[in-house]
Order: sequence, then structure tokens, then C-alpha cells
Amino acid sequence: MVNKKITALFVTLMLMISAIAVPVSAQTAGEPTVVGKLAIIEKAIYGTTQTGALTDRINKVEEEVYGSKTQEALLPRVDNLYVHVLETTEHAPSVLTKLNAVEWTLTHRVSDNPIKVRVEKLETIMNGSPATGSVDSRLGKLLKLAYTDGQFEVIATKVPKDTLVKIKTLSTLNSKQSKVGDTVALGIAEDVTIDGVLVFPQGASGIGKILKVQSAKNFGRDAKLDISFDNIRATDGSTVATILGEKAKAETKSLAKAAGASVAGMIILGPVGIIGGAFINGKEANIPIGSQLYIQTQEDAEVYGIRVK
Repeated sequence: MVNKKITALFVTLMLMISAIAVPVSAQTAGEPTVVGKLAIIEKAIYGTTQTGALTDRINKVEEEVYGSKTQEALLPRVDNLYVHVLETTEHAPSVLTKLNAVEWTLTHRVSDNPIKVRVEKLETIMNGSPATGSVDSRLGKLLKLAYTDGQFEVIATKVPKDTLVKIKTLSTLNSKQSKVGDTVALGIAEDVTIDGVLVFPQGASGIGKILKVQSAKNFGRDAKLDISFDNIRATDGSTVATILGEKAKAETKSLAKAAGASVAGMIILGPVGIIGGAFINGKEANIPIGSQLYIQTQEDAEVYGIRVK
């Protein structure tokens, strides 16, 4: 009995080592490990990394996505899941791209919730209640509601440098409470299409961070927040680097003028990549949730979009 327990423990340990110790030939610089990939998949599906033994976690995700477990070694199982859920080609859109296509077609926006939550919400909207079964099968049914024969066109599209994107803040930003290094949640406020291909859907997320905080001082010196706008999510789920460049600053000023008021509460645009919020002299800076402005893509990028026109 003791020998059997030792053998079982040894087998489990070897499985974990084989999963974690990925050969150099199987990795590229910056590519996540098998454990890292599994965590990314779990966050995409459930919103958080799951707990438990590695094999149990893989089994759970496979049953959630495919409807059954596969019998391969741990590393290829995770690799296959990662590609299936998150990586798109013109001939094989990922689960995330399919979900974005369905949600945008049915609601004209996408959300940043976990995949499982989004599928359940769409099923409730269309059918009155969530369905059962694998993500693949349920998504297939939703695709048939959104598209003829459940098919949509995926197009590899070049997004030129300096493409403008209208965004809104999803975090409350205040010179008294915000700290350097804080994450700033962003959302795309309007669809961006290129030649009839949706590349940045309304509702997709973006990320920035607080670079500098200066509180209001005596003698009417303004408070200031410096914020970077680092990236946004494309239709295929990939991230595209962004900045607040000269083109975006000019468009934001035009937006403020057209609205008859300043954007984000009297924003004064600072250097490229940074936005400085200066408000009433000697008062604290406050940028409320929902404040809108433009940013622009930092470099040329290629993403997979969906044909909408």
C-alpha cells in the first residue's frame, strides 16, 4: 500500500514537472509557460485563475470549452486550448473572436466580462435563460442566431499608425486618491472600421496607468494628473499599442469645442502620450468615469477583424 502511494505521488510529481519545465525549443522569448497559458485561459473564461491540481484544472477547462477531456500530454492540451480560445486566423477564428462577432452583431457592442458570463447573458437575451453544454456548442447556436448558417467573415487587416480611436475612462481619477502606478481602465467609445472591417468594437477594453500625481497647492497652483494610454483590445482580442499623440490631441480639442464644454472636466492636453488634467485654480483634479477623448495607434498593426459592410 505504501509503495502504491509513493508511486502515485511520483507520477503526479513528474506530470507537474513535465508541464512546468517546457523545453527551450518549445518557447519563444516572452511566451508564457504552460502554467501561465492556463492562467490566461482561465481568466478569459471564468474571470479568475482557478485553484487545484494542474491536471484537474486542465480537465475542467477542456470540459467547459469542448464538452469532454482529451487524452494528450499536458503541454499540447494547454497549447491547443490557448489557440482555440484566444488565437485567430482567417480560417479558424478563436472562441473570443466568435463571441465578439456574435455579441457585436446582436447588441452593437462587446463587453469585457469573462467568456462564460457573456455567453450566458447572450443566451438569456435571445432565449430567455442560459443554456447548458460546452462553450463551443452554445456559441455555435448563438452564431446561427446572429449570422446566416452561423458563418461570418474574418479579415486580416492593417491598422495604420495614428489611427484615431475614441475612448472613455472607466476608472475614477482624482489627484487626492490616485497613486503613481495605478491602472486606468479604458473602454472604446465608438466602433472603428477600416474598409468595412470592424477592427476596434465599441465596448472593448483598454489600459492606461497613472504616471504622475500633483496635488493642488497654495497660490492657485493647479492639481495635475499625468496618464499614459498604453493599449486597447482589437476585435480578435489582441492588444494594440496606443498613445495620446498630436493628432489625437487635436481631435479631442475639436470634440470639446463641438460639445460646448471641455472633455473630461477641463482637460488640458500635455506632452505626447500624456494627458494633464488641470481644473479650477488651486482645486484638486477630478476626471469622472465616462470622460471621453481620442487616442491614436502608436505603430502600424495587423489584426483580424470581422466584415460588417
